[in-house]
Amino acid sequence: MELPARAGGKSDKNGESKLKWWQLSLIGVGCTIGTGYFLGSGIGISKTGPSIVISFILAGLTAMIVSELLGKMFIQDPQKGSFRSYAKKAYGRWAGFSSGWVYWFSEMLISGSQLTALSILTRFWFPNIPLWILASIYAILGIIVVLIGTKGFERTENLFAVIKVAAIFMFIILAILVLFGFFGGDKNDFNVPNTTDEIFAKGFIGLWSSLIFGFYAFGGIEIMGILSVRLQQKKEVVKSTTVMLIILTSIYLISIFLASGFVAYNKFNAKESPFALALADYNLAFFPHVFNAGIIIAGFSTMAASLFAVTSMLVTMAEDGDAPKLFAKKGKLKVPPFALVLTISVLVISIVIARLMPDRVYEYITTAAGLMLIYNWFFILISFPKLMKATKFDHVKRYIAMLLIFLAVSGTVLDKNNRMGLFVSIVFIALIIIVVLIMRKRKSKKKNAYPKGI
Repeated sequence: MELPARAGGKSDKNGESKLKWWQLSLIGVGCTIGTGYFLGSGIGISKTGPSIVISFILAGLTAMIVSELLGKMFIQDPQKGSFRSYAKKAYGRWAGFSSGWVYWFSEMLISGSQLTALSILTRFWFPNIPLWILASIYAILGIIVVLIGTKGFERTENLFAVIKVAAIFMFIILAILVLFGFFGGDKNDFNVPNTTDEIFAKGFIGLWSSLIFGFYAFGGIEIMGILSVRLQQKKEVVKSTTVMLIILTSIYLISIFLASGFVAYNKFNAKESPFALALADYNLAFFPHVFNAGIIIAGFSTMAASLFAVTSMLVTMAEDGDAPKLFAKKGKLKVPPFALVLTISVLVISIVIARLMPDRVYEYITTAAGLMLIYNWFFILISFPKLMKATKFDHVKRYIAMLLIFLAVSGTVLDKNNRMGLFVSIVFIALIIIVVLIMRKRKSKKKNAYPKGI
């Protein structure tokens, strides 16, 4: 996976920027925040009410444990392939193959998720245009970005990251001003839950089923492992990821707490940003338009980056023998044509799905993408003791993270809308297992084809 080099810091012999730890933290914040948070968090609130904050705390804790263990492996053995390389070293080729393809598919799902989210958000201004038409427009623009790959666009990646964070801070500041009586607001408009029934609007089951949306909001921390090779001081990777996650979790918790206090939990849905919905009744006519535009710009940058990432990773896997060699073949285009065709094909499938299931498609894709991401988190957790001398406390943290991941995955069974996403992820995992078994059988046949000693 190759991401654009960022400005700042020293450069290595290849001309790539070398980053200071705090620069990597800021980039991580920008790469992780996406429409999964801006839009998907509303689905989470609708399932559990104010206790969605607990889902985000548990997801943030798990992300911190996974990032710390990944960082420790990187300090001992820096690998450009990050978690995929560690899985391969720990368990063999099948693990690297599985980890790579699971990550590729999760990133493609994220691209489809962003595509759908962008279309939903754009209908704020154009409510009569079908979702699939808007998705097609954004897909074409995304592919153009991949084909052009201009340096100018690469330089705007930091700007897009700033827009994401600025949009959240704008909501937080405006929400606080409303509480102090500005824009026709009043502190009594904010509901602070006082009872267990108010906090857990749909009981423990609701909280359990909402966990996946908390985890999905942290999807993208894997990029920190991939970008760690650009750090000036490799030993500072754990500090960088820890600071990044503290900042990210703080921003998430404050904004979600404010959003869930202004509107009844059953008003949140998958078609509107929870933050725009929270301030919809106040004298802030400009806010929905500005906030919506900010999310769209930020979401498009995330989608374009995901398209770059999946195309690049596919080429890398092809070069390593974990994907058909034709995906690594270069043509006249700046991107290997066969890898690009596969990327486009999956985007087309996303658009077709949006056409067939416009009401629930975003929730299905979000659930599936979140599940595929945390499957790779699990790979990181089980690879660690194979490659590192783990302390007792490391094992305790690993088991806690595994338990929370299990709860997030199993929670999707409890909600009928989440089950479709679980089914999609299971089908893809099953396909990977079948391919791995076929690869092993062929390898075994080749070994038996030659007598010993030859």
